[in-house]
Amino acid sequence: MRIPIPWEYTIGYLVGVGAQFIVPIGVSSAALILLIRVLGVLLVAFGAVLMILPQSIFRKYHTTTVPSETTTAFVNWGPYRFSRNPMYLGLFLFFAGLSVIFVLVWSIIALFVVVYHVNSMVIPMEEEQLRKNFGEAYEQYCRRVRRWI
Repeated sequence: MRIPIPWEYTIGYLVGVGAQFIVPIGVSSAALILLIRVLGVLLVAFGAVLMILPQSIFRKYHTTTVPSETTTAFVNWGPYRFSRNPMYLGLFLFFAGLSVIFVLVWSIIALFVVVYHVNSMVIPMEEEQLRKNFGEAYEQYCRRVRRWI
C-alpha cells in the first residue's frame, strides 16, 4: 500500500507532535517565540500558495497530480519556473510553518525525514516517468530548474 504524499507530510508532522509531548524541546524567550511565530505564519501562507496554485494549473491542463498516474501535460510555468516540485515544497513549508508557530521542534525534524524519503524515493520515480513521457523537453527543463528551489 502506498501512502499519498500529502498524508506522508501529515503523518511526519503528527509524529513530531507526539514526540514533542513525550520529549519536549522548547524555546523560553518570549521575544524569540513571537519572532518565530511570525516566520511560521509566513511559511504557512507561502506553503499554502505553493500547494494550491499548482493544483489549479494542473486542473486547467486536465492532467493529474497523482504520482502513480500518467501525466498528460508538461507544465513548466508559474511556480514550475523556480521549482520542479512546488507542491512538495509547499507541503514542507506549510507543515514547517505550523511546527514553527507551535514551537514543535520534533515536527520539524520529522518533516526532514519525510523530505528525505520524497527526495530519494518518490521524486526519482516521478522524474523517470516524466522523462519517458516528455523526453528531451523534460531534460532541458531539468537543466534549467532545480528539483526543490
